[in-house]
Amino acid sequence: MYELVIIGGGPAGVTAGIYAARKKIRTALVTDTFGGQSLVSSDIQNWIGTISISGFELGKSLEKHLRAQEGIDIIDGDNVTEISDNTAQKIFTIKTKQGRTLETRFLLVTSGSRRRRLGVPGESELDGKGVAYCSICDAPLFRGKDVVVIGSGNSGLEAVRDLLPYAKNIFILDKVNGLRGDKTTQEKILKEKNVQTILGVDVLDIFGSPMVQGLHFKKGDGDPQALSVGGVFIEIGLMPNSDIVRNFVKLNEYGAIIVDAKTQRASNPRIWAAGDVSDGLYRQNNISVGDAVKAVLNIHDSLHSGVV
Repeated sequence: MYELVIIGGGPAGVTAGIYAARKKIRTALVTDTFGGQSLVSSDIQNWIGTISISGFELGKSLEKHLRAQEGIDIIDGDNVTEISDNTAQKIFTIKTKQGRTLETRFLLVTSGSRRRRLGVPGESELDGKGVAYCSICDAPLFRGKDVVVIGSGNSGLEAVRDLLPYAKNIFILDKVNGLRGDKTTQEKILKEKNVQTILGVDVLDIFGSPMVQGLHFKKGDGDPQALSVGGVFIEIGLMPNSDIVRNFVKLNEYGAIIVDAKTQRASNPRIWAAGDVSDGLYRQNNISVGDAVKAVLNIHDSLHSGVV
């Protein structure tokens, strides 16, 4: 029997695990890997205290810090597949893909998010055949080709940066009329002669056989236009990984767990959430870490107050 089970091994989950161990809360942390969405980042420059670090290095650093703690059970290489709630006894029973069964009084969900898909014809058919979602993984495959990055937020701009050493020309497409990402990154990218923006448009489809040959887009009520490219990188945001607890907590319209911003507590008083799976306004590693600290401190208070 645990007092707390943490689901997820990104910055929020690891931070929660460290704080829970230091607060002597009987805790297990379940994760398939460490690092979260940041694993695909080639160069993180806003992780406070570190000028520059790759997502891979960040994941290793988080794991090392967590494993240095005493009194926490770390279950990695595994995923939570089922949760049941015995409300009478106030106990959650958790089952994992590897066949483990855990029981706990409280849950902290830090399961992060996954890439949002565009949902247009040709996307699924050409996935892995020129349609990509990970620039750091796939950018070298597009050497000398014209490519499109769909999305102009931070993830989109980072994809452009990853592609610059390889792609011939890069087109940034977005339905909004202005770039949305970090201003400093915008300035650096827009100085490049091989980067163009096509904004205020909707992507209609992606075409090609057997590989991507281009896409069609439309601006407002205008006629559809074709853009010939050899690759399409889709960077339009993330979807919260909240399905595992959707029967126990209230979610917002995007599927994020609604929490009290002061405590990170969800609508179920025995569940907390932190990081990208929660309904916080901003998606940043540093914010996820702070939210996880709040959650664990509130969990600690709840354990010792006897209110829950």
